[in-house]
Amino acid sequence: MYDMKALYQAQSVSDAVALRQTHPEAHIIAGGSDVLVQMREGKRAGVELISIYGLDELRGVSLEEDGTIRIGSLTSFSHITRDPIIQQYINVLGEAVDQVGGPQIRNIGTIGGNTCNGVTSADSASTLHAYDAIVELTGPDGVRRQPISEFYIRAGKVDIREGELQTAILIPKESYADTFGHYIKYAMRNAMDIATLGTSVNVRLSADKKTVERVRVAFGVAGPVPLRAKTAEALAAGKPVSMELTEAFSQAVKEDINPRDSWRAAKDFRLHIAVESARRAFIESVKLAGGEL
Repeated sequence: MYDMKALYQAQSVSDAVALRQTHPEAHIIAGGSDVLVQMREGKRAGVELISIYGLDELRGVSLEEDGTIRIGSLTSFSHITRDPIIQQYINVLGEAVDQVGGPQIRNIGTIGGNTCNGVTSADSASTLHAYDAIVELTGPDGVRRQPISEFYIRAGKVDIREGELQTAILIPKESYADTFGHYIKYAMRNAMDIATLGTSVNVRLSADKKTVERVRVAFGVAGPVPLRAKTAEALAAGKPVSMELTEAFSQAVKEDINPRDSWRAAKDFRLHIAVESARRAFIESVKLAGGEL
């Protein structure tokens, strides 16, 4: 049994917003893969819940007129991995969320729940940061959009304001056009485990595949929130593709990350993993983009 005070079923996005205003202390529940577990642990005992799981308008992946990829917040991890738009343009995101939990979790867990939890270890978070994702929130004053880097405030805390709910994740065309990426999750086990460190890299090469036009690298569990290593990005931009650049790029990520000691891994070990995974992900991204190393 789950210890809850009340459960409200939203009939539409506007209804969910109204319910949030009427019941400001209530928690949003989608797939429930996190919320229900926390309730069973007694962490949310006696809460009110607003279920948005029945809102099909928040499911699916679509391509907007300007090329923006729109991912509804209730889109499951399994759906994202299999979606043809994701596979064509940002397959690395599908690969990243395919490493969340097991099949049951991926079938019910949602991209919105994964980001709204605000945890740095979320498998979607580093790739979304690396693609300059925009978070769409709908509330009493209408639709608000903000860069995902501003959405994460601190560990476990995101910028969802009174009456709001997240309705979509947006990837601008400029962020994914002609880019190829790779995600590496380091964990103690190969499956059903939280990331000790997550690394997502994507690159855009010149037409002749000899020069790095742009590179993005983002980490999970390298700080209290997911973050980009912008020093490394700036170092590689405009440089010829080479192993020397690969090594310099991977070493430069240490300038912007600040992993912590925990029972999962020591800080120094996480720094070592960050450098090595950035190196491997960069190499793989360059190869996917048609470059040679």
